[in-house]
Amino acid sequence: MRVRAFMAGLATVAMLAGCGGLEAQSSGGGKSSKTDSAAIADARDKLAKLDVKGRAPKTGFDRDEFGPAWSDVDHNGCDTRNDILKRDLEDETFKSGTHDCIVLTGTLDDPYSGKTIKFKRGQSTSTAVQIDHLIPLSDAWQKGAQQWTDAKRKEFANDPINLMAVDGPLNGQKSDSDAATWLPPRKAYRCTYIAKQIDVKAKYKLWVTSAEKDAMKGILDSC
Repeated sequence: MRVRAFMAGLATVAMLAGCGGLEAQSSGGGKSSKTDSAAIADARDKLAKLDVKGRAPKTGFDRDEFGPAWSDVDHNGCDTRNDILKRDLEDETFKSGTHDCIVLTGTLDDPYSGKTIKFKRGQSTSTAVQIDHLIPLSDAWQKGAQQWTDAKRKEFANDPINLMAVDGPLNGQKSDSDAATWLPPRKAYRCTYIAKQIDVKAKYKLWVTSAEKDAMKGILDSC
């Protein structure tokens, strides 16, 4: 996997790929290497420190509250969507004249389903692979982001640790659900998924509901 400019300075995230084994997982979806149980202990520790509150009203939520979709926040000349596609896909091809910014084709090892998905840019084909916010923007809005500055919300919406290329229909199915109401159908990925969500919530000091915390703890206990 190539190192992108926008990833500079971001630490590799130690994660779990499933209940049977531990992995060191990058911010992307599919690649990993085995590591020790420090990852699960770290996730449990961070979860224990998250505030537990009820959901705030969704009143006032709008996608625009998090800035224009897929801004070029790292000023590398490529928008965030294409940055994540370049990070998470294999065998990419690019539109000529875009300095390898616009991804035309590639292959995704989808973490949510375990399927191999062929991506092809186009009006009727691009949606096969979508960029998922691990912590949905609406969920963040109801758990702390209403109080943020516009700049912080824009940063959150474009932060690579909160973004993954995934199966489009599953992303639509997830919508703005939290861990209490939606988990990846591929059970072997649930430990990684929950650990990633906890990392994001800890970084941005978002709270969890009691049901969400119980669901997260239940997954980590089964890893």
